Amino acid sequence: MIALLATGVLVASLNVSPAAVHTRAATAGTAIDSPSSEQRVSGLPRASSPLTTVELHLQRWADDGRNDVPPRHRLAQASAPAAAVASDAIELPTIDVTGQRPGDLPQPYAGGQVARGGSLGILGTTDVMNTPFSTVNFTEKLIQDQQARTAADTLINDSSVRLTTGSNGFDDTFQIRGFQVNAPDTGFNGLYGLISSSRANAQYIERIQLLKGPAAFINGIPPGGSVGGSINIVTKRATDDPFVVVTPTFLSSGNLGVLVDANRRFGDHKEWGVRVNGVARNGEASINDGNWQSALGSVALDYRGERLRWSLDAITQNDDTKNFRPQMTLQPTIPFVPRVPDARGNWYPGTKLKQQDNTIASFLEYDVTDWLTAYGGIGYRKGTNDQTFPDSRVAGFTSGADQFGNFRLINAYYDSYTETVSGNAGLKARFDTGFVKHSLNLVFTGYQQESGNAYVANTPAQSVASNIYNPAPLPVVTGLRLAPRKASLQTLTSFAVADTMSFFNDTVLLTGGVRHQNVTTQGYSTASGLRTTKYDADATTPLAGIVVKPWQNVSIYANYAEGLTAGTIVGAGYSNAGEVLAPYKSDQQEVGIKVDWGRITTTAALFQISRPNQIRTAANALAYDGEQRNRGLELSAYGEIVPGLRALASVTFLRPELTKPANPLERGNDAAGVPDLTASASLEWDTPWVRGLSLNGRVIYTSSSYLTTANTVEFPDWTRVDLGLRYETSVYDRPVTFRFNVENVFDRRYWLTTGNFVTVASPRTFVGSASIKF
Repeated sequence: MIALLATGVLVASLNVSPAAVHTRAATAGTAIDSPSSEQRVSGLPRASSPLTTVELHLQRWADDGRNDVPPRHRLAQASAPAAAVASDAIELPTIDVTGQRPGDLPQPYAGGQVARGGSLGILGTTDVMNTPFSTVNFTEKLIQDQQARTAADTLINDSSVRLTTGSNGFDDTFQIRGFQVNAPDTGFNGLYGLISSSRANAQYIERIQLLKGPAAFINGIPPGGSVGGSINIVTKRATDDPFVVVTPTFLSSGNLGVLVDANRRFGDHKEWGVRVNGVARNGEASINDGNWQSALGSVALDYRGERLRWSLDAITQNDDTKNFRPQMTLQPTIPFVPRVPDARGNWYPGTKLKQQDNTIASFLEYDVTDWLTAYGGIGYRKGTNDQTFPDSRVAGFTSGADQFGNFRLINAYYDSYTETVSGNAGLKARFDTGFVKHSLNLVFTGYQQESGNAYVANTPAQSVASNIYNPAPLPVVTGLRLAPRKASLQTLTSFAVADTMSFFNDTVLLTGGVRHQNVTTQGYSTASGLRTTKYDADATTPLAGIVVKPWQNVSIYANYAEGLTAGTIVGAGYSNAGEVLAPYKSDQQEVGIKVDWGRITTTAALFQISRPNQIRTAANALAYDGEQRNRGLELSAYGEIVPGLRALASVTFLRPELTKPANPLERGNDAAGVPDLTASASLEWDTPWVRGLSLNGRVIYTSSSYLTTANTVEFPDWTRVDLGLRYETSVYDRPVTFRFNVENVFDRRYWLTTGNFVTVASPRTFVGSASIKF
């Protein structure tokens, strides 16, 4: 386990122009407003406004014996002449300060569904228009109004993201730009490995930050090998206004729950904050005769001082699911994909899954000087999974289901654990060299995870015949259930330096950097405890990006990034389970343009990402096979079309090409399970005839994709339609918000696939709630 210590970072670069000084009357005793929870990032609250141009209203307080002036504002009081102190109020200049303190959480954009910017790891908190990457930052408002249960329910608003597992399944697995991104590769306030290995519950999330493309340089090495993109969760912090919100909820066929969100700040200047969130659910969700019981509790503490900012998050998450949504393989030689079975059914009836996660993480920032800040964070997570593990891959029989849904079924126990320590520490500085402004960051990141499992399966002779439309009961597992033992130890470390240089009054932003990365992965026999495999690889990878602003509202950008990715640790069900695949490099080239039209922002991006392709061999082994190169075009728009009409829309055109497959006949074919066209669009409208009533709708489209790299059999395309409403009112002078959403309105049945596994998408789902604010 690595001992990683953190100390935190923020810098302010303030340029005061004499021409910007003007006067304004100030009344005695008026204090400068405290920041809201929208004004911080990476778990650290800030005490300054996040606007690009900030007005600081300096004033003197009457000397009435009180000591209630915030320390950072006492300069004006201390310097006041005796005559001025005796008066009620004295006019002082109001200074327009150009610049943004890097730790501030950027404000929501027009419409409130996405933010103006977000955190980019080593590059700091950056406005979307100043970023040489394609990013989207979803807000708490969108998460709540769409009644997301997990981060996945929000991320599908972007066409470059697709969920490849259904709700009430084992976990949330994504595709971003056509490459798989597993739940463990979701960042937690910038650190990997601290989110539940199954899913990120929406209740404690304030922002979901999506970076498209490899993030190994930006945030360090993703432990699961993701290259298509990066997801970062920003947790809630206490706001200045105290409140308690209680939200009873219901889901589909009888899953009832209650959500609690409590918030308060303490201290003479509200420097201490506490935010508590809780969730309790129980009942049938989306599968017949199933039950999803879930409990979550989170506590977030923070301190915001003049130079020091600190936060602590503690989260416990427990899920107990009976009849969870299954996955299986299909036979690669079938002439057509089988008809989609009932989405409320379970072709493994009787499955059980218990998941438990506990996380604690702390983050610190200290302004050493006005231009230099030290920062860091450290976190620990322990997670366990106990489950029945039925499988359609049985030795001696053809693996997977055929075109008529027939398959061979073997049952097993597969229990596992992960124990993770993750952290970073660095220095950030802002300074000028002549006419060039610099934002320089030096950072160390470290991650270590021990994983263990116990796989106890029946013999092939105990397997039974089954069918996805008429499933057989699960055979009883006859083996003795064992405690999980260590299977792997993964250590990821890196040092990086990056500098963003600003030229010609911020009309040209040039970013360059280098990161030295090291991957050490060791595999162990769960039977003997002996080490069976070891990889130790390192690489130095570059980053280059440029943003050019020919006009104030237009940004043209380009980037090139490389990253070293840890090799996959092969899971249960493969013939080479427990093997560690070799680390590999990936790279991306991207060019794009962003235009802020005032209340609508439009973007276009052309990109190419290359990495080794993974396949399931005829011997049922997970292995590399040449290279997969995804080339694509992304178009998007978001904002407020007219007052009261908000929109999110995006479309992605993709060419997931196999460039160096082992089989020369497959050269130029599409990668398995990757669609070439995806689109997402949503509208929300505040109705003019009923005050407080808003209607919303969303359409999600995914084109067909291939079952195998041979490109002979396709999964059909699919379209999902969601509808909902929100009504804000008051009951006995208490604000109340009613929400009701229907997901998959037309109850469409369709396959979700990763290329190796398939599952059925969720059926029509009803979600309702009533939030009461005290």
